[in-house]
Amino acid sequence: MFKKRLFFTFNLFKLTSLFFSIPALAATSNLKVGDTAPNFTLSTQDGQTFSLESRKGKGWTILYFYPKAGTPGCTKQACAFRDAADSLRKLGADVFGISTDTVAKQAAFHKEHKLSFTLLADPEAKVADAFGVTLPVIKIAKRWTFVIDPELKIRNIEKNVDPLLDAKNMGEFIKKATAGADTKK
Repeated sequence: MFKKRLFFTFNLFKLTSLFFSIPALAATSNLKVGDTAPNFTLSTQDGQTFSLESRKGKGWTILYFYPKAGTPGCTKQACAFRDAADSLRKLGADVFGISTDTVAKQAAFHKEHKLSFTLLADPEAKVADAFGVTLPVIKIAKRWTFVIDPELKIRNIEKNVDPLLDAKNMGEFIKKATAGADTKK
């Protein structure tokens, strides 16, 4: 009896380990600074189609991934980006928020908080997977921010995001990254 129970427990452990490791592997991305950002196409909060490729040559792109529209941390982060949107645009950057919410949830969140930038819906977590930000099993995005240059190269990956300071920190990063470029013209 003890051997059967031990055998069952061991096999259950192996099966559980396999179950939890497969989503984790699927969500793993080896993206690093200097890599070309994965191209993607998603729907905006208005149901329009957005492709990252359309940003090529049009300035800096701030892609911030967040877990769930309407939650306290996500609301603080979105409102901070809303409040900083004009100053970020003056730096040549546009902001795009991505979560695994539906277009309808993104639209409601966008309207409720009067956001002045685009939200993108990734309900199947394909883009979150491509960027390596998907939480295993529950398929929501981690709170990570990527800064992508006009040639679609990743220039910054922020994994320890403070929702209140993310917009300010990304603006400071872009200022520093473009400071040398301004003097070389």
